[in-house]
Amino acid sequence: MLKTNESSLIMNAVQGSPIYPGASGWRVSHDGKGLMLPGVGGINYNLKVGDSAFGWVADHAEPAVSSTASLEKREQGVNLSYNYFACIGNEARIISGEAKGAKGIVTGTHGGCEHVMIDFSEEVLDLLSYEDRIQIRAFGQGLALSDYPEVLIWSLAPSLLHKMGIEEDPGEKLLRVPVVATVPAELLGSGLGRTDGYKADIDIQTSDQAYIRQLGLDKLKLGDFVALMDYKSYYGWSFQKGAVTIGIVCHTDSYTAGHGPGVTTLLTSTQGEIQPLIYPNANIGQYLKIGRYRVE
Repeated sequence: MLKTNESSLIMNAVQGSPIYPGASGWRVSHDGKGLMLPGVGGINYNLKVGDSAFGWVADHAEPAVSSTASLEKREQGVNLSYNYFACIGNEARIISGEAKGAKGIVTGTHGGCEHVMIDFSEEVLDLLSYEDRIQIRAFGQGLALSDYPEVLIWSLAPSLLHKMGIEEDPGEKLLRVPVVATVPAELLGSGLGRTDGYKADIDIQTSDQAYIRQLGLDKLKLGDFVALMDYKSYYGWSFQKGAVTIGIVCHTDSYTAGHGPGVTTLLTSTQGEIQPLIYPNANIGQYLKIGRYRVE
């Protein structure tokens, strides 16, 4: 078992609410078409972890429940705290309304709109309203690996870290991390230039569909773990030969230039400490039995 500092981390409560699906008017696609489609936000009944990240009549759609702590101040105050402290794999609990007491799991954070995505069962989604309150047991920021100080961890619950099937090679001083796919550096797009890799996401550009199919990335599902090659996420995303960032696919494809499925950062290193290991079932839904893998 990986040695961590988790016993020294603080667990606290952050609180938000489901947010209405966004309607921003016409969007121009990378090939010059005007589109009016569902996008970020919403209580999405038929989009879940385990579903394809492609093929939806939507743009940047988020699985299950999208939530925020503040509509007016997306990148300030309580919503900044909400997005920063909520970690992938944390438990969420509804504390008001008809679904009060029901529990879910945080599955992603989405930069720009500053949303936290949470998986709940279908029965809970049927009862949930936009006036309800959701409390997250925020736990994970500051998580570190005792034997691998060069590996930086963002937004990852310790409980999920221990279920990811990471293989430790003490002799080589590296970690073999199961991922569904590796993503070459030239495909990374929206998110570059931001310094908040600790809470946001970076998109896989998909305007070259032939190349995406050639790499097998068109098979990606929401909740899949992927490796971003030659990219580090220490103080924002940036290119560095030999660096590797591990993340989770948090939202669907996009028609907009420079955009595509989003990846929330989880682990990153620059000196070869992380080695991706291809594993088709490397998905948060598989590990935690949520989304399409939920056992009712």
